[in-house]
Amino acid sequence: MNRWLAVIPLLALVALVAFAAVRLGDFTGRSLADGRGAEYRPDALIGQPVPETVLPMLTGATAGPGVLDLKTAGVGKPMLINVFASWCAPCRIEHPQLMALKARGVAVVGVAWKDDPADTRAFLDELGDPYSMVLVDREGRAGLDLGITGAPETFAVDAMGRVVAKASAPLVNQAEIDRLVAAIQAPPRPLPTATRR
Repeated sequence: MNRWLAVIPLLALVALVAFAAVRLGDFTGRSLADGRGAEYRPDALIGQPVPETVLPMLTGATAGPGVLDLKTAGVGKPMLINVFASWCAPCRIEHPQLMALKARGVAVVGVAWKDDPADTRAFLDELGDPYSMVLVDREGRAGLDLGITGAPETFAVDAMGRVVAKASAPLVNQAEIDRLVAAIQAPPRPLPTATRR
């Protein structure tokens, strides 16, 4: 009987390690949980197009009936994609900065990550709605496609639909906000010059 008492903590430790490996991925950075082998590097999407992810739009306090592909949410214009949730304390901290971005005319698309649509609506009603639209990611699908590690995270997307910068923390530092906004602005194109013959 005493032998079994000594083995129980060891079995609990093995179970805990196995659970952590499935939830967090193996040591190569590939996810074991989603089965797709997504890379979880902070900059994995920079320079890449926004993943095609169709999500319902927040309508009142419900998800849908309309759906939209995250890739086309900007309609050919630069945007920030902000992954947030009503239960996320850091999301409350960054919220005034998102309201300030809206006042500046910066398009911010919200992705309500692993959140109940009624809770998302209550959150926005309480603090104000800084988003040009909110997509509901109740199951966390967009989070997997974007490779996020938690909320909040913000992606800068240029007019061509490419991710050009990312912030993996609450937007509270003005220099970081300015970096993201500058990244979505299209670089000036040189004017065509006449060639001499």
